Amino acid sequence: MPQLASIATAHQAGSAGYRRVTAALYGAGLASFAAMYCTQALLPALSACYRITPATAALTVSLTTGMLALSIIPASVVSERYGRITVMLTSGVAASAIGLLLPFSPTLGVLLVGRAVHGVALAGIPAVAMAFLAEEVHASSLGSAMGRYIAGTTVGGLVGRIVPSSVADVSNWRIALLVCSLTTLAGTVVFALLVPRSQFFSPKAASVRATMRNLAAHLRNPVLLKLFALGFALMGGFVTVYNYLGYRLTARPFELASSVVGLLFVLYLAGTWTSLVAGRLADRRGRALVLGGAWPITVAGLLLTVPHALVAIVVGVGVFTGGFFAAHTVASGWVGAVAQRDRAEASALYLFSYYLGGSVAGAFGGLVYSVGGWPATVGFVGALLLAGLLLVALLVRETAPASLGAEPDPVRC
Repeated sequence: MPQLASIATAHQAGSAGYRRVTAALYGAGLASFAAMYCTQALLPALSACYRITPATAALTVSLTTGMLALSIIPASVVSERYGRITVMLTSGVAASAIGLLLPFSPTLGVLLVGRAVHGVALAGIPAVAMAFLAEEVHASSLGSAMGRYIAGTTVGGLVGRIVPSSVADVSNWRIALLVCSLTTLAGTVVFALLVPRSQFFSPKAASVRATMRNLAAHLRNPVLLKLFALGFALMGGFVTVYNYLGYRLTARPFELASSVVGLLFVLYLAGTWTSLVAGRLADRRGRALVLGGAWPITVAGLLLTVPHALVAIVVGVGVFTGGFFAAHTVASGWVGAVAQRDRAEASALYLFSYYLGGSVAGAFGGLVYSVGGWPATVGFVGALLLAGLLLVALLVRETAPASLGAEPDPVRC
């Protein structure tokens, strides 16, 4: 009996281990997203301070997400050798330290370089979190666990936008960045205190050849390939909307203060709720069904932002945000379920595509906004979402009927 009692079991919803692991990952998600988007709400202030265009100011976001995308795969490889928790904790500490230095950047060039390095430091959390959950959480609870982690990222995204925008109105963008970086540090501390020891991780020697072979194997999987492309379209559209919406609302006919525009980011809480709900529904009803419902909701929310009516814009952004996070929760959880081995590499490829979409489309969206304003920006994001909708249709068709229903319950004896 003592031997049986020592056998490790995966964390299931309702257990103390499940609560600890999801709370720890909630803190890590909050820290990473608060740091990642801490300059997004400050883009108009940066444009005014340095007399730069929206596309140039948006480099403070795009460089971070771009370098994060490029660092995702190396970070996942390192985690195979040194462990998931070690990499995530190192990433959180390094990102917090860099964030605390950014407000003291003497020039725009130094700020941009600092934000690029910030992206490299941040990569360890998103690169590893999905694989960590897939290893430590029971398959029947993976969707809800992923939903809790992504809920943490939504709160982090909210904090990383509303805190700087509020502080900037009574101070300046440097103090705003400093306050946001302290929040990142707090999230990292929560992760360090709560995360339980890994039960199922086995270190592997890092090999470039083996890594390339694993990546190539995932890229030959047609379901995973579509999920990767889906991540690119999702994040590309999402970052574009939030990058340039502030410019629209601070200009005529709205002319809102930055603190008021910052309140719009409270709508991130819609994503907090939908990510949790989508994760549970995916466990019970199947991923394809939930993803197929989330995508049209995202498109509908985008279209509601077109009229020059503040109420319609607020409702539209809320619907858009909720749909986006529901879709991302399901897609990211699906990657871990499809990849039965080398999950860190599979998660890394999804996140590489995801953040690359945010970097490339987010930067290009600035050029679109400068040329055609908000209607052209909506058209650009709509094209990304239409491509994603076609991918969702293909996923539903190729994985039916297995993915339409809930995963079978484990055998009990």
